[in-house]
Amino acid sequence: MEAGNHTGVSEFLLLGLSEDPALQLPLFGVLLSMYMVTVLGNLLIILAVGSDSHLHTPMYFFLSNLSFVDICFTSTTVPKMLVNMQAESKDISYTGCLTQVYFFMIFALLDDFLLTVMAYDRFVAICHPLHYMVIMNPRLCGLLVLMCWFISFWVSLLHILLLRQLTFCIGTEIPHFFCELAQVLKVACSDTLINNIVLSVATALLGVFPLVGILFSYSQIVFSLLRMSSSGGKCKAFSACGSHLSAVSLYYGTGLGVYFSSAVTHSSQRSLITSVMYTVVTPMLNPFIYSLRNKDVKGALGRLLSQASPCL
Repeated sequence: MEAGNHTGVSEFLLLGLSEDPALQLPLFGVLLSMYMVTVLGNLLIILAVGSDSHLHTPMYFFLSNLSFVDICFTSTTVPKMLVNMQAESKDISYTGCLTQVYFFMIFALLDDFLLTVMAYDRFVAICHPLHYMVIMNPRLCGLLVLMCWFISFWVSLLHILLLRQLTFCIGTEIPHFFCELAQVLKVACSDTLINNIVLSVATALLGVFPLVGILFSYSQIVFSLLRMSSSGGKCKAFSACGSHLSAVSLYYGTGLGVYFSSAVTHSSQRSLITSVMYTVVTPMLNPFIYSLRNKDVKGALGRLLSQASPCL
């Protein structure tokens, strides 16, 4: 293959989920359905929180932000994949690939940080209930979300600036259905040592520390629950945390699956399956997790749909 720098490479080839022509139409239908459910489900959560004054609390403020990020997260990868499948094309422009890497990283980091902030919110609510509204005031909530965006923006920008320094070969194939940073680094024609070091450090710091924060918050919550004498209070507190724990388990479970499948196994098919779980399935399931386990959200959704039905 003819080597060239990034200014000479106009496009990459995304190999997609499968090269079998017979599977393209079924995969297209399944992925389109999942994408529509993801967007609709998360949009309903946002509308329910915004329209119901009972949900104007820090917990639901963070939940609506998480739903918005999940819509953006899945929209970064799925639409382009669907377009390629429909057009029977594999190409993505060099600029489009870097843009996809950039926004994918932003929203993946935001998911991580928002889940950590939500764990802190539950910690304050259960361990310091009398001071909850004082500590989790609107200014702090806004500042926490802004800080999540700020860190995600600059970390992703650093990776993109380093990625632009690499050279790629004409006709480079990426064995994935989207431009994932680790996969793009593997197909570069120049030395990626610095990129891999920065990626490893960022993954360790921005993946491990939030997880430690979540585990610490819930360890304190468990200790507080054990000290409670009222079984009704324990059930109520556990119910308030159940949805978030399910979302955290799903996010980190699929995320670790992607990481270990890429690092341990050489099976590209297994890596693709875990990536679909992480990028498509998890954002789709989050609205169900929060609505099915939460009476307040179910009530708000019911009122929202009943208000909308006369207009249909």
